[in-house]
Amino acid sequence: MEKYKDTVNTLIESFPYIKEFSGKTIVIKYGGNAMIDNELKKSFALDMVLLKLIGINPVIVHGGGPQIGSLLNQLGIKSEFKNGMRITDSATMEIVEMVLVGKVNKEIVNNINIVGGKGVGISGKDGGLIIARKMYPIENGKEIDIGNVGDVKKINPEILETLDRDRFIPVIAPIGADEKGETYNINADLAAGKIAEALKADKLILLTDIEGVMIEKELATTIKKSKIAALMEKGIITGGMIPKVNCCVEALNGGVKKTHIIDGRVEHAVLLEIFTNAGIGTEIIN
Repeated sequence: MEKYKDTVNTLIESFPYIKEFSGKTIVIKYGGNAMIDNELKKSFALDMVLLKLIGINPVIVHGGGPQIGSLLNQLGIKSEFKNGMRITDSATMEIVEMVLVGKVNKEIVNNINIVGGKGVGISGKDGGLIIARKMYPIENGKEIDIGNVGDVKKINPEILETLDRDRFIPVIAPIGADEKGETYNINADLAAGKIAEALKADKLILLTDIEGVMIEKELATTIKKSKIAALMEKGIITGGMIPKVNCCVEALNGGVKKTHIIDGRVEHAVLLEIFTNAGIGTEIIN
């Protein structure tokens, strides 16, 4: 009987959060080990279906860097990077789109459907969701050309609103096109943040392969966005965490209420963040 009491207590703890977020939109950037480990893939799909069943609207934006790199290696194509971004010529762009849209996206949709959800896979090209523009990173003070790597010019969320009305869970591959029809690969964190802004989402959650933002070897559970610049200047926020934190700050500035960087290696990480008093990872707030 005690184990059933624990279940009831868990439901009671989650009740205020279910009430708070019912009818709200949460954008989740899905990537890292959570997309590779079979048990984590299953738990993530279950999380998304549960959210939808209780009236929360999850919108998933996924990455796929390791899968792209694996196929390029099989084809004998060397992966080259500048400032952490894959140099993407037209031939590589075709492979990137094939992997993200044709393989990774459909696997996520299938996992959701297997556990009883209604997943629909789209890319940023569908319904003009992501209008892209070519990105020119800065190196040594000069713009450099890294091919078909894009920035987000505009989000047209109509297709997502239509899917939500019909109770579908959208799964988005971060591929966009410009007004001339040129295709671009867009960083999944960036795409998720801009989509969250356009939807005025209550939460943006970035799944990573680390606990969150660490300050003096301790997990920072909450950081105000006004403190971010100083933490970067002091070298506390460094490396690959910088673009993720910047993504969160931009989303907050764009109208998203709360942003979170959480450890996707933890089973049911999204549910733990949303429905428990403690939460997990780092939240970055206004």
